[in-house]
Amino acid sequence: MSLNPSVRIGADDLNLPAFLGELRAWVGIESPTADTPAVNRMVDHVEALTRQAGLSVSRTPGRLGRGDLLTVRHGPPPAPDRKGVLVLAHLDTVHPIGTLAGALPWKEDAARIFGPGIYDMKSGALMALEALKLARAAGQGPQHPVTILYVSDEEMGSRASRQTIEQEADNALCVLVVEPARDGGKIVTARRGSAIYDITIKGRAAHAGTRPQDGRSAIRAAARLVLELEALNDPAAGIGVSVGTINGGTTRNTIPAECRMQVDVRLPDAAATGVIIPKIEALRVADPDIEIEIEGGVTRPAYASSQAGERLFSHAADYARMLGYELEAMTSGGGSDGNFTAALGIPTLDGLGPDGEGAHTLVECIFPCSVAARTALLANLMLDPGF
Repeated sequence: MSLNPSVRIGADDLNLPAFLGELRAWVGIESPTADTPAVNRMVDHVEALTRQAGLSVSRTPGRLGRGDLLTVRHGPPPAPDRKGVLVLAHLDTVHPIGTLAGALPWKEDAARIFGPGIYDMKSGALMALEALKLARAAGQGPQHPVTILYVSDEEMGSRASRQTIEQEADNALCVLVVEPARDGGKIVTARRGSAIYDITIKGRAAHAGTRPQDGRSAIRAAARLVLELEALNDPAAGIGVSVGTINGGTTRNTIPAECRMQVDVRLPDAAATGVIIPKIEALRVADPDIEIEIEGGVTRPAYASSQAGERLFSHAADYARMLGYELEAMTSGGGSDGNFTAALGIPTLDGLGPDGEGAHTLVECIFPCSVAARTALLANLMLDPGF
């Protein structure tokens, strides 16, 4: 029953016990990104459910060795003169096969349900499907196209699915991303962009005791580069540059001929990207006998706040208030597929999944009390995105 004449779907419209029963099946199909057959078993399950629901579904073979993509639609495909709502979800997780039977079994207590990938983002992905089913059952259902795009490589940067995400966004009124909520149920309205780099320094090996003068230490050169990279950090501006791993050398008494570093970069907006990325890619070493190779680049553009995005959040907050809770916006340091759509100028709202905690850890869980109201919010936004 609706809570307000403006709200067509209420929290009590979701059959929560049935939802949690189905969620257990989703969590039971472990689907780490790099295990393509495992991810495709998850895709098989979701495809079968969407067909049972009478939805149009198409399956696209994955690229670059990743799992397949599912495109689920209500109504005709969106077009420039018939734009719709795009919902983004991913079916891959980070936990390796065997986590469910070992360190993180399905477990319920009074307030939480634990399981690998339950928070990020099996629950949100299922909420998207259930919300669309509720929206279709409400009167005549959404009067515009609604598309749920399930991708299979989000946890590894969505390299294989980015093109499809951006193509679908071209005909979207707005984008709803069912990544998990943050910090007690907050909605994400901006995310930092990200870049990754693999840097290799090549020097010259020599015996450290008898001929050190013949060597050119790659580790010493790398140490100087680490300081240059870390000096780019500006926490107040939201710029993060971190050398996450470094390794090199062969033996204690050999001048090291090679050293490798992995660098993580976080960027608040396009302006910061335009400053920091060229600095990293222009790194050099002073010694002409030492070579540096830099591979990588921007993986996700910054998802900055926008006027249209704020309008979408305000609309969602009104619905949440009618459903009995307050919605609060925040900026997240991590990236998602919402970065791609927001960077295209499409109003994007992220973090619409359930409340919970412990993403990517062995205490990952959701708060089931948050599921019904947040699913109802999704369903109402599908019916009335405000655009």
